Amino acid sequence: QVQLVESGGGLVQAGGSLRLSCATSGGTFSRYAMNWFRQAPGKEREFVAAISWSGGTTYYADPVKGRFTISRDNAKSTVYLEMNSLIPEDTAVYYCTAGTLPARPPGYYSYWGQGTQVTVSS
Repeated sequence: QVQLVESGGGLVQAGGSLRLSCATSGGTFSRYAMNWFRQAPGKEREFVAAISWSGGTTYYADPVKGRFTISRDNAKSTVYLEMNSLIPEDTAVYYCTAGTLPARPPGYYSYWGQGTQVTVSS
């Protein structure tokens, strides 16, 4: 059983930056592709970014390309999401997931964190 704990969310003004972290335990972190999803009020959960188990390949949703960067530290069993040039549309609860393959639909993943709130004010 893999446990995931997100942190780093908060309130930021448009144009600002935040760095989210997702610490994992209970599994072999280096075997998992890691992903970030987000869910805004009244909307479905959507894919944000993913990274392969080695960190060699990354994937981004079009709305965040060029602004967000996903990375991982296998020695710390932690995945990060660096978010720059934030806009109000980025406001959502951000979740990390672990799975065999990256960038799959939300239903593919069994392991989820509790989420961390990101609010971007205009």
